[in-house]
Amino acid sequence: MKEILQMTRAELVAELIAAPVAVVTDASATYASTATGSNLDALIAYKLAVASAFLLSDWSASTQDRPVLNSPTTVRDWLKLHFAPLGQEVFIVLYLDVGNRLIAVEEMFRGEPEHTRIDARAVVKSALAHNAAGVLLARNHPFGEKEPSAADLVITRELVYVLFQVDVRVADYFILADDQIISLAEEGKL
Repeated sequence: MKEILQMTRAELVAELIAAPVAVVTDASATYASTATGSNLDALIAYKLAVASAFLLSDWSASTQDRPVLNSPTTVRDWLKLHFAPLGQEVFIVLYLDVGNRLIAVEEMFRGEPEHTRIDARAVVKSALAHNAAGVLLARNHPFGEKEPSAADLVITRELVYVLFQVDVRVADYFILADDQIISLAEEGKL
């Protein structure tokens, strides 16, 4: 079975409406496909992950021709959907063109709980490969720490500096914890 985030829109719809008949495995978890006993929770988790991927796909398609930054609420909603099924710390980059339209979204790093090493050189290399004029950075704190850590602030300053050197603007850096999203730009920490 394909990893959920690699499925086409049609495959996602088929998974959502399909009767549970087999065991589904992806990189992060195994979901039983029968709705009996303890398998019910696994089935619900799988269907929610598929629904989340479906919504993310639609959001990405709908932002291809319009600026992402015109609606901070839309960006926050997308980030909540993206990070909802993840149980480990993940760092992503949303690449923007000169008109703040979404070029691509890339998961750059995954880490151990509460610790993800971010390589600034890899972010710069990827931003240049996408010919990005700007980026939105985001990471989750899956265990609920709502405030940016000292490490978050250090890597933020480093990323802003190195991306500035290659003429790529960091529009914001979001940290997601529980159901809250902290914007370092709004807090004056960018």
